[in-house]
Amino acid sequence: MKNIVILISGSGSNMAAIVRTAEREGWAKSLNARVAAVVSNKADAKGLVFAKDQGIATAVLDHKGYASREAFDAELVKLIDGYQPALVVLAGFMRILTPGFVNHYTGRLLNIHPSLLPAFPGLHTHQRAIEAGCKFAGATVHQVTAELDHGPILAQAVLPVLPDDNADTLAARVLTQEHVIYPKAVAEVLGSMR
Repeated sequence: MKNIVILISGSGSNMAAIVRTAEREGWAKSLNARVAAVVSNKADAKGLVFAKDQGIATAVLDHKGYASREAFDAELVKLIDGYQPALVVLAGFMRILTPGFVNHYTGRLLNIHPSLLPAFPGLHTHQRAIEAGCKFAGATVHQVTAELDHGPILAQAVLPVLPDDNADTLAARVLTQEHVIYPKAVAEVLGSMR
């Protein structure tokens, strides 16, 4: 069985989309894959409740308890590796990961970013797209590399920026597309694994 470990920091809506898609499409049989665990760096992350309700193992590792980013990431690797992951999926995990963490999961670490990368890496992507006068915005699923919001692009969703959009309305519309492309990209990666 190919285990998926999903990392979240908040509501976990992309995690929930992946879990629902895995169930609906029968990944356990079709891809020999399952969401084995959901891990958060915040004990109050609402996504943990959803995961528990689905019978998925959950764990919390609070980054504030570690003296350095490297120390936290080293402990996070130990925690994740306990689930023997074929794939580690970042779904709103609001931590910049160290090169050591990224290298440990090379080729097995995915992220979704709410812009059409390579445009607008980092934060405040929707406001930046509006301020730049972009006619289109979207989301990108990519393999994670040590460079923030870079790495091979696996999928993108494109939608128009509407004349009356603000950062919140654009973010809400982009999020609906994230929920479509992220599970699809995860399934494609799993399908390519032996």
